[in-house]
Amino acid sequence: MKSLSKIMATLAMLFIFTACEAQIKNEKKENVKIYGNCDMCKSTIEKAGNIKKIAKVEWNKDTKMASIAYDQKATNLDEILKRIALAGYDSDTFRAPDDAYAKLPECCQYDRAVKTTAKTEMAHTGHSGHTAAATRQQEQNQLKAVFDNYFDVKDALVKTEGKLASDKAKGLVKAINAVKMNELKMEEHNVWMKVLNELKEDAEHVSETTDAEHQRDHFITLSKSIYELLKVSKYEVPVYYQFCPMANDGKGANWLSKENAVKNPYYGSQMLTCGKTVETIK
Repeated sequence: MKSLSKIMATLAMLFIFTACEAQIKNEKKENVKIYGNCDMCKSTIEKAGNIKKIAKVEWNKDTKMASIAYDQKATNLDEILKRIALAGYDSDTFRAPDDAYAKLPECCQYDRAVKTTAKTEMAHTGHSGHTAAATRQQEQNQLKAVFDNYFDVKDALVKTEGKLASDKAKGLVKAINAVKMNELKMEEHNVWMKVLNELKEDAEHVSETTDAEHQRDHFITLSKSIYELLKVSKYEVPVYYQFCPMANDGKGANWLSKENAVKNPYYGSQMLTCGKTVETIK
């Protein structure tokens, strides 16, 4: 009996420990409609949305409702729904890419409702020309201010003006904080979530000092993040990805410019034309 009691106590403790481990911190719960048909859909939706200890999705094939619990300090509902959309499943917030939907097994290809939140479809409503133009402008403007402020920081470093670079970096931090993630295109959103922490950290470091050399150290990784964003976004003019082999203690470093002529932000007037254009982003 004592042995049985010990076994039962051990199992109870194991159950409690496991439950604690599985619990999501800073939990927020929401119910969202996600379109699908069958048990295979359920498996795909839940796999796409789940992140261990951060997000848990349970989808009901009969009601089409998903119960979503997530750590609101580590992620958000939009991020979860976008991952599910990339797997091929529409919600009332995000429409899955057509190619992702087309790859679903035939039994999983649910009837697709028209999504008023799908910006590419709004162009077909009344006053379509104005609506489409406004929508495209809104999409571009989400990251345009970030790019514009980056170029301002670069121009200040070309002049080796630490105070000006600090001021322009403050504008960059403000532009980063103003980005509305739910209005980014899916490709932009995925890259944004990848680079955001480092992007913000580098911009803040540049803004908090007037030492141009210290600013240039952070400008190296800042430029890497901006490059990744520009590759999936759009800018009003071609952007030139340039390289200096002397920067970064001889390891080389890149930066981005709106002009093809090289004006080196890592050395300024000391070696203003050192470097070359290695890629043109249109």
